[in-house]
Amino acid sequence: MVMWVFGYGSLIWKTGFNFDERVVGFIKGYRRVFYQGSTDHRGTPEYPGRTATLEPAEGEVCWGVAYKISNEEDKEVALTYLEVREKQYDQKAYVDFFTDTTATTPAISGVMVYIGSSDKKLNKNYLGPASLEDIAKQIVHAEGPSGPNRDYLFQLELALLGLGCKDKHVIDLANEVRRILSEEEMK
Repeated sequence: MVMWVFGYGSLIWKTGFNFDERVVGFIKGYRRVFYQGSTDHRGTPEYPGRTATLEPAEGEVCWGVAYKISNEEDKEVALTYLEVREKQYDQKAYVDFFTDTTATTPAISGVMVYIGSSDKKLNKNYLGPASLEDIAKQIVHAEGPSGPNRDYLFQLELALLGLGCKDKHVIDLANEVRRILSEEEMK
């Protein structure tokens, strides 16, 4: 049986596992938000970074990529890798994946995706909503073992633009981070 994995954050540009096919598309009923805290990659327990998660949103779509993994050994390796990499995300969902904006039938069903839920009992790293400026300030100053939090945001912005996707939340946040960095440079 084939396994499909949906990437909507760093999995778009940094996969970390073998795959047979990479398909650009979207899932329905979710939007990408920077509400998930990162204490292991883009921040620390003392100063968490913010990374993307999915929030249910009626009528919204979230663009990304789906990776097809066919080989049994590759599936095992990918799952083991993802369970460690995505350990701060408390939910695994199986969603429909679309490649055509006019389609009513999904291109692929049962695509696995990791989500950081808003349930603070299950997801201790959920930071939740904040103003664009507050999220941007946190991203500007957070840094973890995988590097500065702002690099994650800028790489995501570039990766999405490379897919032909203009995600308003990501673009607005990246522009606000640039504004804050520019102001700090002038001080």
